[in-house]
Amino acid sequence: MQDSTFPLIAVFVGFAALVAFIGYLGFRLSKSHRELGTPAEHASYATLHLAALAGEHLRNGLHPAGAGKAVRHLQALLGCDALALTDAQSLLAWQGPPDPGGAQQRALLELSERTLQNGRSQVYRLSPGNALHEVQLVAAVVAPIRVEDRIVGCLIALSSPSNTVNSSSSAGLLRAANEVADWVAAQVQLAELAASRTLLIEAEVRALRAQISPHFIYNSLNAIASYVISDPQRARELLIEFADFTRYSFRRHGDFTTVAEELRSIDRYLLLERARFGERLQVSLQIGPEVLSTVIPFLSLQPLVENAVRHGIEAKAGVGHIKLTAQDAGAYAQITVEDDGVGMDPAHLAEVLAGHDDGDHVGLRNVDARLRQVYGDEHGLVVDTGPGAGTLITLRVPKFQPEHRAD
Repeated sequence: MQDSTFPLIAVFVGFAALVAFIGYLGFRLSKSHRELGTPAEHASYATLHLAALAGEHLRNGLHPAGAGKAVRHLQALLGCDALALTDAQSLLAWQGPPDPGGAQQRALLELSERTLQNGRSQVYRLSPGNALHEVQLVAAVVAPIRVEDRIVGCLIALSSPSNTVNSSSSAGLLRAANEVADWVAAQVQLAELAASRTLLIEAEVRALRAQISPHFIYNSLNAIASYVISDPQRARELLIEFADFTRYSFRRHGDFTTVAEELRSIDRYLLLERARFGERLQVSLQIGPEVLSTVIPFLSLQPLVENAVRHGIEAKAGVGHIKLTAQDAGAYAQITVEDDGVGMDPAHLAEVLAGHDDGDHVGLRNVDARLRQVYGDEHGLVVDTGPGAGTLITLRVPKFQPEHRAD
């Protein structure tokens, strides 16, 4: 065989391999296409996919940035020529050719205003004198975006002459627009609930800070003052610890922290309390290093330790012991705070955790409520106590929390 034939053979082999690859790729694509099922299943998948894409941009409610990204998916969902989203005062988003000028924006807001006032979905035939008619949009369907008893905006679907055939097609678009407007309203309501939950958590953290403030600050300053004359160096050290503790407790950023950060704050807290109680307060720690980086709600451990000191040890005669453990439990970090103090009546504890008692255990109830809000009811505090039997508090938090970040 001559040397000149080798390039030809190589070209032929390469071409055959390319044809085989294209054939295989086509087979895989056709197989994937067949796996989706019937045309109805294809349509359902396309609808759900567009809704999911739009939903990503409405997580924070009906705002210009999110609405501007969601509107193109909503237009594809409805199959109309143009789509607008408004709130109660302004045009938030537009999808359609071309971008509306001042006259078209005013025409859209006039359509929105009618529905905002009467709360009814309406179909409009746009006359040649209408600014929207000038950009080849001859029909509009306006549907209210209703959240409970409030109309927070409107969805306006517009059609060109080629898409406006008869009354039945307008009726179909009206029904579809109403469904999409209701879906947008549901996303807005979810965003409002999420915002309310965030505000509630922030309010509860403020309540914990308020609880720390009057009792602990007064006692700590008294303890520091007692060393000013007898041991000035000790007083200075305690004052620095007090400043670091209050700086952490009253910080203004972040709803989450780590077990390590919370334990550092607890160490400062106990150092200050031991300055007051002396040898009466004995503390032991058992901490697994693998859980130190676990993310937990801010101020979720310190109030439990404070509860042990104030309501367990302080009311007890003689020496009191507090044991704090943090251990790996598979997918969870398990943390316990145990004291051998005076304990409490389980019936009274149930009243406290249910929010029916406004006494001194607000920190315990607050931490329980926040854990349930963040992780679900199954992650509330587990409290084992009884009169004269001390108290054991257990909490379990997931170690893997990609949606939460310690600040």
